Amino acid sequence: MYKLILKRTDSNDPDFLSLVDLLNEDMKIRDGDDYEFFFQFNSLETIRHVIVAYENNIVAGCGSIRPYTNDTIEIKRMYVPYAHRRKGIAIQLLIELEKWAVELGFTTAILETGIKQPEAISLYQKTGYSIIPNYGQYEGVDVSVCMSKRLSHQ
Repeated sequence: MYKLILKRTDSNDPDFLSLVDLLNEDMKIRDGDDYEFFFQFNSLETIRHVIVAYENNIVAGCGSIRPYTNDTIEIKRMYVPYAHRRKGIAIQLLIELEKWAVELGFTTAILETGIKQPEAISLYQKTGYSIIPNYGQYEGVDVSVCMSKRLSHQ
């Protein structure tokens, strides 16, 4: 029987850290020469809100949020290992991150992904994110895709 558990934690969580290592390895391959540029923006020091997914008690994905402005959070470090993909885990992580952001008083979510992550772009568009002009450190970076979504306060 399939069982998915989503655990709220922080950036010191060992399961989150192991997934971030896998994510970084994947990004090194995908981003190639651009990896170091993007890596500098992925510090875990400013991340306090993390969700780790467990599929049948096996670590199966993660995502996090960090404040960007008073009303906007940034989605960071979304990752589902290949063995756990195409099961809806990323969507469940995203829904839970958005719910948590609303609980914290945020009204908008933004994120940056890359043109070399087409599955991420598809996921975000499928869940209501729209492409926006690149923000902050991603302005003028032609391999970045920035997206935004107004969060629902249900």
